[in-house]
Amino acid sequence: MLIEKNYATINKNAYFDKGEAINMPEENVRKKVVLSGIQPSGIPHLGNYIGAIRNWKRMEDEFDCLYMIANMHSITVRQDPAKLRRQTYEGFATLLAAGLDPEKSILFVQNQVPAHAELAWILNCYTMFGEMSRMTQFKDKSAKNAENINVGLFTYPVLMAADILLYQADAVPVGADQKQHVEIARDIAQRFNSIYGDTFTLPEPYIPEAGARIMSLADPDKKMSKSDDNPNACVLVSDSKDDIIRKFRRAVTDSGSEVRRGEGKSGINNLITIYSVASGKSAEEVEREFEGKGYGDFKLACGEAVADFLRPFRENIDRYMADKAHLDALFKLGAERAARIARRTVEKAEKRVGFIKKP
Repeated sequence: MLIEKNYATINKNAYFDKGEAINMPEENVRKKVVLSGIQPSGIPHLGNYIGAIRNWKRMEDEFDCLYMIANMHSITVRQDPAKLRRQTYEGFATLLAAGLDPEKSILFVQNQVPAHAELAWILNCYTMFGEMSRMTQFKDKSAKNAENINVGLFTYPVLMAADILLYQADAVPVGADQKQHVEIARDIAQRFNSIYGDTFTLPEPYIPEAGARIMSLADPDKKMSKSDDNPNACVLVSDSKDDIIRKFRRAVTDSGSEVRRGEGKSGINNLITIYSVASGKSAEEVEREFEGKGYGDFKLACGEAVADFLRPFRENIDRYMADKAHLDALFKLGAERAARIARRTVEKAEKRVGFIKKP
């Protein structure tokens, strides 16, 4: 049912602007607000798609969602400007190809909403140096980028806190390595609220139902990653069918010959998981299908199944990338919707700290 949402009558944390028409359930029960920030890292790989991207549409149905291309976070490490712009478009096209509805959810690019930087500065002044110095991601990234340990890398979690608190998010989907960032956002919000009164919603980490865990084709004891030095380790969504089949033919298996799961068979276990997802068959059905057949037949079937499985998603990304004007229009729509919500939070925070109202 399409209705006009009256902001005054809905829980104060509801994020849609007053008067904005949105789809609401018949019982008019407020959904929780969820913010997801996605780095513009280019075309996703098979593990990204199976493990996370396929779940985004379901989240859109369960929550009031904001999906952000977090390009401001990207520049804590040096970027090629043209590549970053292209990958920002690709990231947005990926959201659309996953089936997200830009009218139902708010899809936007972070740098197009200035309130992110505005609130980050205020929150910097309510964040302790010791808190930032204990953040594990700063330590990890500093070790990998020793020649560029910049202040932005150090205060990265404060910008992430601003991302979350701007939209009064109830929950933030994170992996185990990101929970610390949601916790520091809660700490900062709680500190600010204790001084000035109720201003920010305290967010909770949200651990989505995990998709299948997809491992490297070259080293099945490691997760699949685009940064792998071995080009055969990772299947990109943009790979051709021939390339996908070639990579699966070269996939590491085990010393046995049976297509059957087991202890110490990480290679064949990984391939059975992949084939199961791509074909829609259970692992038991996969084992029965390839009973009496060798690894060669199975790896070929895996490659063909994955190529067919990824094709619609890849074609959708290509279709959106072919129409930059349409993407630009959606950028504008998302930025305007996000900015209306973010502006309200920033103005409240600025008033709390004693800033003069903007003209």
